[in-house]
Amino acid sequence: MSLRHRHLRKFSSFLPHLSSGYHYQPSRRLLNSVASSSGHLLQQCNGIDTRFSERFSVSFRHSTTSQLSQVSLSKTQLLSFLKSALDQLQGPNHCWLNKVDENKEFLKKDGTLLVVAGRFFQNSEKVGCNPAVIFEKVKLLQQRFPSIQVIGFQDCSSVCSADDRSQLIQLIMEEYISFPVLFSNKNFSKLTEEACFILSKDFKNSLVFHEKDLDIAMLNKAIEELSVQYHVNNIALHKSSWSKEAEIIKEPHFCTVLQNLLLYFPACISTDESGKRLFLSDSNHHRIIIFDGDGTILDCIGSCPGFEDGEFESAKLLRPSASFYHETEDCLYIVDSENHAIRRADLDRRVLETVYPTSSIHKKSTGLWTWIRNKLGFTSDDDVKFEEHDSPSLTCPWHLIKTEDNFLIISRSFETLWVMDFELGEIKEVVKGFPNTLEFCRHFILEKVSLLKKMPDYLLQHQRDANLAREGLPYAGLISCITTFENHIIMCDTVGQGVLKLNRESGISSSFQFSNLGMLGLPYWLSFPLESFYAVATGLSVRQTDHIQQFSLLPGRVDIRLNIDIPTDTELVEPLHESCIWCQARGAATELSVVENVAGSSEKVGVAQQWYDELDNLAFWAPESELVVEDENATMDTNPEDKRMHIDCVVNTSPGTSEVIIYAALYLKLRRNHVLQDDNDQEKFAARIANFLNPKENESFDGKSCTKFLLKSNRDLRDLFFIKPLHVRIKLNSQDHPKADNSKDIVLTDSSLNIDVSLN
Repeated sequence: MSLRHRHLRKFSSFLPHLSSGYHYQPSRRLLNSVASSSGHLLQQCNGIDTRFSERFSVSFRHSTTSQLSQVSLSKTQLLSFLKSALDQLQGPNHCWLNKVDENKEFLKKDGTLLVVAGRFFQNSEKVGCNPAVIFEKVKLLQQRFPSIQVIGFQDCSSVCSADDRSQLIQLIMEEYISFPVLFSNKNFSKLTEEACFILSKDFKNSLVFHEKDLDIAMLNKAIEELSVQYHVNNIALHKSSWSKEAEIIKEPHFCTVLQNLLLYFPACISTDESGKRLFLSDSNHHRIIIFDGDGTILDCIGSCPGFEDGEFESAKLLRPSASFYHETEDCLYIVDSENHAIRRADLDRRVLETVYPTSSIHKKSTGLWTWIRNKLGFTSDDDVKFEEHDSPSLTCPWHLIKTEDNFLIISRSFETLWVMDFELGEIKEVVKGFPNTLEFCRHFILEKVSLLKKMPDYLLQHQRDANLAREGLPYAGLISCITTFENHIIMCDTVGQGVLKLNRESGISSSFQFSNLGMLGLPYWLSFPLESFYAVATGLSVRQTDHIQQFSLLPGRVDIRLNIDIPTDTELVEPLHESCIWCQARGAATELSVVENVAGSSEKVGVAQQWYDELDNLAFWAPESELVVEDENATMDTNPEDKRMHIDCVVNTSPGTSEVIIYAALYLKLRRNHVLQDDNDQEKFAARIANFLNPKENESFDGKSCTKFLLKSNRDLRDLFFIKPLHVRIKLNSQDHPKADNSKDIVLTDSSLNIDVSLN
């Protein structure tokens, strides 16, 4: 019995976790090559003699100026201040951002801690550092040491003003910062004048590594030795682990409310001119949206954050960026930036696969048992071992340029360029250093920059890169977000969260108005009940419930109709599609069907869903001879003048208690004819949208910050599409079956429920 209980507990940890801030997925790999090449890297540190004494004080001998500062009062005070601020989201001298306050295990007061301190949350042109370089190093260390706790720190004159938060929103979105950031009005200028890394154990005996000229191998070695000294067993030093509990994909908590925008940092775009298709990387939604020149969505690649091959509906990406369409193969090559991989989407078969790095597991059987073992985390290290390459692995790739025979893959910071053989899928050459990278692909960059110069200045003013400006290429970082299509220049607007097109002849620019949104399905971040159960067990937040109602009725068929009132100053972008609705019946009820007030289209439905639907219909098919009595007390509203939106659900109930849970994604926009005065008051529109986006569960993301962020877009915010999530729970208490006249047969009762739900 105890063995079964232990297995049951293990099984709960294998469930995919779809809650704001964290997502449990089997996506660990990479850095095997880093571990295997650590000997080569550490040969560069032969001049450094590192030892830990019994009190864990540290001394270093270095042939040149030391990169490590001795223990100072400022550093000690900073660690003490960080420790005292852990339990309070905001205080008189500090403010946490990007911190999941509900999760008590998110920040522990013991363990290995890495503090990233500096002024990188300000304008990099003023600070003189490139935030992309810093965060690439942090992500590399987080991947190498998954149990290390990372905290960002910056001192500033004001503790999290609306301007500070608005500026931080853009930075967190761009760099995908998942660790918490502490702002303080205390003066730690000795440490933060230049970006630095502070490494400590239990907030004691810390080391300071200045970011300038930092050798990542030195910091890597210090973390390893500190971990070994303290017998940290959950950090794999020389091989990748495959522990499901450790597989936590963190998303930026501070910006979770922006997930409910239709697009969430649309970063890159490419085209198929012959097929009249465009491929948009909706990066922070972890998907590729395929649409035509009119904005009609044709397909979508990616279901949720993770690293998994398969059909488009089940495959997983982690912040896709640049892409390239290969016409001969009818395939789309995708840079999977946070997975440090190159993926290929076969558009004919609708299958996503990994091109680089290659894994032995991809060459093995793809049968059902292999899939189950892989899902449950029972795959051995040998099974998931990635092939060794003579060249280093990709780390934080972003841009993709196709030459005659090769792919040029460039990091977001432009510090590294990889030359990959297109046919073999192997890295042939690695170019290191900012100037060398620019020189290697300057003519490709200049071609894209020439297109950018044709775009209106207001579209580029918030996306200027100070580091690239020093090389005379201030917009080089945007080379993957612009392309040509027919007679238009197409550009991703990462500030306004949209896609723009400029007519070359008339010079008129406009935004794409997307349609056929049902192809996107129900967003992954709307928590399902099963995942919500596990989220509560791990101390994470779950979505609020919009409506809860309880009924007592006789067992049998129950027709449920939700009558939904949306806010009066909004309107539906398009009728609700069945694919944007999810229903589950638990307990003594079984769900038969879900339909909306408009007939569903004949678009593709997943094979698994078809199988479950057929199984449900077979299990609850009733012979015509059965006696059916309709509940006279329940009537269905068929008033043609009813302008409310309706969702219909049919369940079968048995004696006992049950619950029906309904999720839906309503795509809305502000109604133009609602505002009678100040019809072009964009600040008022921004404040209203900010109120919709924030469900009052992310207190640090206040309305003023969101309003200032939305106003940066310089667009009519009445054209901005956003999602209004719907979460309804219906509790049913079914009595015993009534008996027929012959006292042998049972009577099945048909009931109808009309439930009014207001989203105002």
